[in-house]
Amino acid sequence: MERRTGTISRGIRCPIIREGDNLAKLVTGSVIEAAKAEGFALHDKDVISVTESIVARAQGNYASTAAIAKDVREKLGGETVGVIFPILSRNRFSVCLRGIAEGAKKIVLMLSYPSDEVGNELVSLEKLDELGINPYTTVLTLKKYRELFGENRHPFTGIDYVDFYSDVIREAGAEVEILFSNDPVSVLDYTKDVLACDIHTRARTKRLLKAAGGNRIYGMDDILCEPVNGSGYNSSYGLLGSNKSTESMVKLFPRDCTEFARQVQALMLEETGRHMEVMVYGDGAFKDPVGRIWELADPCVSPGYTKGLEGTPNELKLKYLADNDFKDLSGDALREAISDKIRSKDSDLVGDMAAQGTTPRRITDLIGSLSDLTSGSGDKGTPVVLIQGYFDNYTN
Repeated sequence: MERRTGTISRGIRCPIIREGDNLAKLVTGSVIEAAKAEGFALHDKDVISVTESIVARAQGNYASTAAIAKDVREKLGGETVGVIFPILSRNRFSVCLRGIAEGAKKIVLMLSYPSDEVGNELVSLEKLDELGINPYTTVLTLKKYRELFGENRHPFTGIDYVDFYSDVIREAGAEVEILFSNDPVSVLDYTKDVLACDIHTRARTKRLLKAAGGNRIYGMDDILCEPVNGSGYNSSYGLLGSNKSTESMVKLFPRDCTEFARQVQALMLEETGRHMEVMVYGDGAFKDPVGRIWELADPCVSPGYTKGLEGTPNELKLKYLADNDFKDLSGDALREAISDKIRSKDSDLVGDMAAQGTTPRRITDLIGSLSDLTSGSGDKGTPVVLIQGYFDNYTN
C-alpha cells in the first residue's frame, strides 16, 4: 500500500529523571515501550531527540550561587564588575545574576535596548522613534531611562526587569548601577572588569572590550567551565544554557552529549536491529510572531548528535519543478517526472535554482526546533521525541 504520510514527530513519555539514572537505558526502553503500546514500527534513520534538561539532570550538572560567586570573584577581582547584555529572564538569568552579585561589591548592569538579544522588549521601537532616540549611539542612565520611558513591564511575565534585576543584586549584598547601551565599550567608563552575558555575540563583545582597554574580560562561557568546590560545570559553555533549579541553584547545560547520543544509538541497534540517529536538543531556533521573542537562549540547538545528522538538507523545491521544468505536465506524468528528477538530483544542490527556497539550515537545528515544539517546556512529560520519515522524500 502506498504511504500517505511524510514526517511524523511523536513525544515519548518517560519516567521522571533523577541524578545518577542510566539515561541511555531509560530513553531506549521508553521508545521501545511506546512503539509496542501504540503499535508503530521503528525504522533505520528514525531520529531520537532527547532534551538537554534530562541529560544534565541525570549527570547531576548543577551549581550553586556560591560556586558562581567564587569563580566570578577569582576571575574578575570581586570589586566593581560590569555585567553587560544579559537576557531578561527569571528562568535563564536571575539566579546566575544572584551568584555574580555575591562575587562582587558593586555591579554595573548594562542592558541593551530596546530589547535584549532574544527579543524581550524594554521599550518599543515606536517610542524610540517618537522621542528621536538612536539606541546605537545613545547611552542612558537609569534616571534618564525612567524620565523617558517610565515603568515597562514584560508583556508575558508582567515583570519590570530593571527593578527586578536591581533587587536581585541588592539582595545578594552588592551595590548596583544601571546603564542602557548597545555599545559594549560604554561600560568601560565605569569599570574595566567586565562579564559579557550575551550568548551568540559574545566573541565579538569580548574582542571589542579587550581592544578598547578592558582589564579582566570574561563571558558567561568562562564561568564554571571547570568544577568549583565540586560543582557542576561545562567546559565549552560555562554558565551559558543554564536554567533556574532553585533560588540558589542552576542546572547547567549538559556535558559529553555526543558520547551519550552514541550510547543510545548503540543500545537501539542492539535492542531493535535498527540503525537510528540520536541527538540532544535545547532551545529550537524560531521566533514568536506576536511577542517577537526568539527561542535562542541556549548557546546552540544541539550540543551532541550522531554522525548521520551532520550537514544541511539537500532538497529540490517541488513547486518550482511543477511551475517551471514540468509546467506542461499533469497527473501521473507530472508525478513520474518529478520523482525521476528527485532520484537523479545532484549530491550538492547549492546554487541550483530548483533548490531555491529550501531551508539552508543545519539538520540538527531543524530537527531541534521540531523537537522543542513537540515536547514543549511545561507539563507534557515527553522529554524524548521520536521523529520518523524526516529523511524521506516524494519518491519514498
